[in-house]
Amino acid sequence: MTTIEQSIEVAVPIRAAYDQWTQFEEFPSFMEGVEQVRQHDDTHLHWKAEIAGATREWDAEITEQHPEERVAWRSTGGLRNAGAVTFHKLDDGHTKVMLQLDVEGDGPVDKVAGAMGVIDRRAKGDLERFKDLIEARGAASGGWRGEVPREGRGPS
Repeated sequence: MTTIEQSIEVAVPIRAAYDQWTQFEEFPSFMEGVEQVRQHDDTHLHWKAEIAGATREWDAEITEQHPEERVAWRSTGGLRNAGAVTFHKLDDGHTKVMLQLDVEGDGPVDKVAGAMGVIDRRAKGDLERFKDLIEARGAASGGWRGEVPREGRGPS
């Protein structure tokens, strides 16, 4: 398993950063290799991406989501991965976006890619492109303000 931790500061208010991140179907515009993300409902997504030279597809479930705080997920089929993105207000116009991602490859190419830091570099680049996108726009293209409580807990 490969664990990635990356963060970046973006020059937009926390609401704009969080709201843009909830636009999952726009992920291909800043995530390298991501070809398509389809959102089926508030908590279920289908991903299609090129990873280590191969097209991969998987389903994911949002396991926790709190506006301007956190979005967490886990895969439910296909490429095994889980993670969370958290949002931290630095001041009225700046936000720190932190990504934690666990990926378990299913073959030798995936293991080599993880060992060589390919996944870590891709995540870092994705956050940099997210920064460029949201700062150029200055506002989110949309947003979802609903709550998804962590399993076993009520709404916070």
